[in-house]
Amino acid sequence: MVVDIDTLNKKIVRESVFVSRLLSEISNILVGQKYVLERMLIGLFSGGHILLEGLPGLAKTLAVKSLASAIKADYKRIQFTPDLLPADVVGILMYNPQSGSFSVKKGPVFTNIVLADEINRAPAKVQSALLEAMQEKQVTIGDATYELPDPFLVMATQNPIEQEGTYPLPEAQVDRFMLKLKVSYPSKEDEKIILERMTQSSPKINSVVTLDDVQRAKDLIGQIYVDDKVKNYIVDIVFASRSPEKYNLKELKNLIAYGASPRATINLTLAAKAYAFLQGRGYVIPEDIKTIGHDVLRHRILITYASEVDSLTSDDIIDKIFGGVEVP
Repeated sequence: MVVDIDTLNKKIVRESVFVSRLLSEISNILVGQKYVLERMLIGLFSGGHILLEGLPGLAKTLAVKSLASAIKADYKRIQFTPDLLPADVVGILMYNPQSGSFSVKKGPVFTNIVLADEINRAPAKVQSALLEAMQEKQVTIGDATYELPDPFLVMATQNPIEQEGTYPLPEAQVDRFMLKLKVSYPSKEDEKIILERMTQSSPKINSVVTLDDVQRAKDLIGQIYVDDKVKNYIVDIVFASRSPEKYNLKELKNLIAYGASPRATINLTLAAKAYAFLQGRGYVIPEDIKTIGHDVLRHRILITYASEVDSLTSDDIIDKIFGGVEVP
């Protein structure tokens, strides 16, 4: 298939104008979180779910709520707790004694953007109910299956330090998240702006983008060109996490318990295309892969006890992989 890059670039520049408008609107309330906002847009445009991990008070919930407010889309927030039931998420069959029939009461998962707050506090049954929604974009209530709205996006938060009363997410569910974001402390300058802004009148977010804008972006991102050399680079990165010795990375053999799944290959490509769109380009370059690679891979590469003894994290392993795999 022949791709006219120049024509595609011009079309992307024209169609991506709303992105700067969206980021500007959200920045009225969210300070110093460009990294988080860009990654949330990548998930939105690629149809990939996002897991945000960070300490309390770092505006994880505010970031998701602000994005939802700036888009004319349905939004629901679910506070995950140990006593939560699957019916509290997906819905329930309700019996009507007058008619003697059952009717479906749909749960909060039937929306465009779901904020799953402190997702690791929910028990296994709730996790399994959410898993079907995330992967299949559908929900089973009783004997019937119901399609979820399009777009459908789960943005989940979790606290990395409070483990009491939590249920570690199963690997099958963690792998369903396209990106895992590490939310860090703001800079000193940003924190002063936060102080001044949040201790005065509460700023509000206006809806500046429609679902039609989002859908056009998704359609256009699907046309972004990925060269065969870049595709091979993506595959090499994922395979290096499974067989590092084949890429002159023998030192990683005893540091990686399990490498990234094929879903990592798919999501790395989709996320890179979405990132290229945000940069106003109609093609993916290796630098795009490096930029979003940690977010796609950090929750898919499981490290061994030897890594923990050496105080190495999955991000450190990813750095070594990017340093060892030849760039086209």
